[in-house]
Amino acid sequence: MAEIVNLRKARKQLRRAAERREADENAARHGLTKGERRRLEAERAAGIRHLDQHRRETED
Repeated sequence: MAEIVNLRKARKQLRRAAERREADENAARHGLTKGERRRLEAERAAGIRHLDQHRRETED
């Protein structure tokens, strides 16, 4: 016998797969990889931390 398939769930799965595929294509075309994003964020944080450590205290 054939397995019973819930058409609503099947359509949702197909739609999600298509959206995920489109998102991956857009990320590859326009974006950075996850590793590159993490590296850039770490560099930004290190730069901000470096500047904050050299900030002079003002006496009010």
